[in-house]
Amino acid sequence: MLVPRPLQAGDKIAIVCPASTVADEHLDGAAEALKRLGFDPVMSPHAKGPHEGSYSATAEERIADFIEAYNSDARAVLCGRGGYGCVHLLDSLDKDMLRLDPKWVIGFSDVSALHALFQHAGVVSLHTSMARHLATRPDDHEVTRLMTDILTGQRTKVKYTVPADSRNIEGRAEGILRGGNLAVLNGLAATPYDILTLKDTILFIEDIAEPIYKVERVLHRLRLAGCFTPENPSALRGLVVGRFTLYESNRDFSTMEDMMSFWLHRWGVKIPVAFGFDTGHVEHNLPLVEGARAILDVTSDRTCLSLTI
Repeated sequence: MLVPRPLQAGDKIAIVCPASTVADEHLDGAAEALKRLGFDPVMSPHAKGPHEGSYSATAEERIADFIEAYNSDARAVLCGRGGYGCVHLLDSLDKDMLRLDPKWVIGFSDVSALHALFQHAGVVSLHTSMARHLATRPDDHEVTRLMTDILTGQRTKVKYTVPADSRNIEGRAEGILRGGNLAVLNGLAATPYDILTLKDTILFIEDIAEPIYKVERVLHRLRLAGCFTPENPSALRGLVVGRFTLYESNRDFSTMEDMMSFWLHRWGVKIPVAFGFDTGHVEHNLPLVEGARAILDVTSDRTCLSLTI
């Protein structure tokens, strides 16, 4: 995996909107925050539109903005928000171009589609909060500080420790950290951007506004695809369950985590599984480096996820 070079003070960060529309105040606020953090923000030509329906701009304009930003002298590309639309870019982004001069691509949610592309291109990227967070949270917010430390190379090793969860499956695994929004990743199944075809994956997942039964359906697909079968060459090494938000309980399960735990234990899954990790559509959306070497250690008293960039 290629790692983009660390950012330095004064480096440019391009702001692009590859999916849904973004409030101007969030884009402007993010630009001001990047300035305060010591960088030089560059707003892409169509970041503020003209919008096309729910999209920030036409597919062609969003593709052009991303390619221009990535090929510019900017050292990172910050996505304004997710929503929906990143899938429109995938076939237009050449993997050789992405590898020629690797840049940090930053974002989460629908940006998981771009992270999946970068995994197949062999370039690491940063799964973390985007423009609204930078615009509305203080510069010393833990997520912002961690993001900045990773981008500038001050942290080449990151270690997250969270309390034990009674639904965990204990164990230790080493592999490559990959993942993101579960609905987005599931939508890439059986395509050239399917990350579940990649070996040695420690998968992290999160989602928003997905009913329990739909996530259960995806979980069954993962089992049927051999993701929990050790003999399968692309079986998962470990699973990190992030935050699932804005859903309702149903007649079968009170929570998303209870549903997942029920099936994982019923299937006798042996890989380490960690619940309660802060990644997703939450305030404390911990930065995760996609493509980093990772160790997942789940014990009776805590979960530890260690990343080496």
